[in-house]
Amino acid sequence: MQAGAPNRVEVAVVMRREPVSGPMSRWQSWRWVLADVLSGEALLSLDAQDLPAAAGPLPLESAAGASGASDQASHWLYPGLALELHPDDLEGYYLNLSSPQPCCWVMWRPDEAVLPDGSPAPLPQIATLSYHDAGRWLDAQERVDQVPAPAAVVAWLAAYVEARYRPEPKRRQRPASFQPLADRFGNPVSISTGERRRRGGNAA
Repeated sequence: MQAGAPNRVEVAVVMRREPVSGPMSRWQSWRWVLADVLSGEALLSLDAQDLPAAAGPLPLESAAGASGASDQASHWLYPGLALELHPDDLEGYYLNLSSPQPCCWVMWRPDEAVLPDGSPAPLPQIATLSYHDAGRWLDAQERVDQVPAPAAVVAWLAAYVEARYRPEPKRRQRPASFQPLADRFGNPVSISTGERRRRGGNAA
């Protein structure tokens, strides 16, 4: 994998424009979803790594298929993004790696730019591998999609986290002191530490 720096990897985002079916199609003919995040050899094979972000969106199908003339889905490439790792977000990366499928999250917004058929296009803003970043964006009601992270990206992330992250040890929870005892009905219970008396009086 080629990286611009030890904590940075160049990536490109692929967005899919797909037709909407069912009742929703009355109000919306098409929708956009995140299709993939490309890096390394997959990115180099598209000759897109050195293209600026302003070069997108670039159609990945033929001009006829990407123009919206058919009812088929089309894919659009947005180069010029990067995945960056920061030492103050190690827990967010660790939580991602601990999941069954480590992911890339992409936050995107509608763009005023239009496709060849005159329809609006999305604009990916930032990509991340941090579970915390994705949560903050969702809390801010941003549009956030996720896809499985490429295997080489997962390995790069795992090496970074393994070298730096040290989970805090869990502290033993002490029992509450002076907590009143109660029976199964919730009534107070008192315990005497004195010598139990025999029934019928004191011992001879």
